[in-house]
Amino acid sequence: MEYLVLIVFVLGYLFIALEHKFKIDKAASALLTGTICWGLFVIGIHEVPEHLLSDFTAFKSGFMGDASLALHTFFEHRLLHHMEDISSILFFLLGAMTIVELVDAHEGFAVITDRIKTNNKVALAWILAILTFFFSAVLDNLTTSIVMVSLLRKLIDDKETRWMFAGIVVISANAGGAWSPIGDITTTMLWIGNQLTSGVIITHLFIPSVVCLLVPLGILSFTMSGEIERPKLVNKETGEPTTSGERNLVFFLGVAGLLFVPVFKMVTHLPPFMGMMFSLGMMWVVTEILHRSKNHEDRSQLSVIGVLRKIDSASALFFLGILLAVASLQEIGHLVAAASWLRDSLGDVYAINVTIGLLSAIVDNVPLVAASMGMYDITPALTDPAVGSWESYFVQDGIFWQFLAYCAGTGGSALIIGSAAGVAVMGLEKIDFIWYLRKISLLALSGYLAGAGVFWLMYH
Repeated sequence: MEYLVLIVFVLGYLFIALEHKFKIDKAASALLTGTICWGLFVIGIHEVPEHLLSDFTAFKSGFMGDASLALHTFFEHRLLHHMEDISSILFFLLGAMTIVELVDAHEGFAVITDRIKTNNKVALAWILAILTFFFSAVLDNLTTSIVMVSLLRKLIDDKETRWMFAGIVVISANAGGAWSPIGDITTTMLWIGNQLTSGVIITHLFIPSVVCLLVPLGILSFTMSGEIERPKLVNKETGEPTTSGERNLVFFLGVAGLLFVPVFKMVTHLPPFMGMMFSLGMMWVVTEILHRSKNHEDRSQLSVIGVLRKIDSASALFFLGILLAVASLQEIGHLVAAASWLRDSLGDVYAINVTIGLLSAIVDNVPLVAASMGMYDITPALTDPAVGSWESYFVQDGIFWQFLAYCAGTGGSALIIGSAAGVAVMGLEKIDFIWYLRKISLLALSGYLAGAGVFWLMYH
């Protein structure tokens, strides 16, 4: 039965990767994959996998009932245990998406975008890349990509040129998200899972992430020339529902709220989604007070209630399905076997992580990181920090987890379906897979390998 679950998992991934071909939303495929994998596993299980024997023994000692019921009740508890981690990620994402959507509803991002005046392609590429890099670290790479694509449509009229800049956005967003605990879902997963602390993520991954961005930008500076053609402006005579002061207030309040999340975790030691909910609650109260004297139509557009209708709930369901599917593989023991294979065949944490990063360009990086978190446990802190044993790489803030955050966060840029940012940009701009492969993939790969090399030189 465990092999049948693996087949379902692979087929599910095929439908996710080729959602445009099959015309089935990846969220639907992910939900079916996750639930079918768990269903087949529980129906077909007759004995506890070796890696869970100690947990089952402890559970069974306090269980009143026959062995068969104990087994299935044990895996029900295991499923709920996984749901604790999954729900933390989902609530975090929903809070972040709501805050960013609220800022966008107030046109708060115009605080930055209206100040871009240049038409020179190279200068604009650097400006947009740097903006995306730092926006992604604060907001998250998926949301930043959506915002920047909206900006590109206001700045660039030619489709091919806009696609090239969209490729730059994907690389920049993934590089920027890798060095921030709230910038990329995979980095957030490692942060929430306590593999990494926020301080180490920022200080140790910033320079490799910068190199990952600078190498493609440097190449483009020599190969790109000319000026962009801006789209013709259409005059609008309709009144604006927000004032300049309101836009600025909501923008800075939103950014401050997102930046407050890691501070809240460090002070309270509560899960990050609690800080996100606090920030959302504060923004909710402020915007309600801000617009209480306006008419009903304007209030409904600018309130959290109105914004919640625009939230991409399909993305949250996609993460739910795919994380459930990965959890089933973890329970069966496939991830333990994969960890042993990687260790025996590669034998080096740097090679393992570079491989995971390249694999994330083919499949989504979320399940790869979830798989890695399931494959390798956090080892206790060693009494002798100079010990160079295999286990020393897997302590909290260990080299393996740091390099995994970089590789999984940036490796997906090599293909447009390899990251959430790339998939979002592909959907919004209708970018052709083969076009991205020809024009952007080598640029992304050069930056990825350069950043990986810098990390190796810094910490090897």
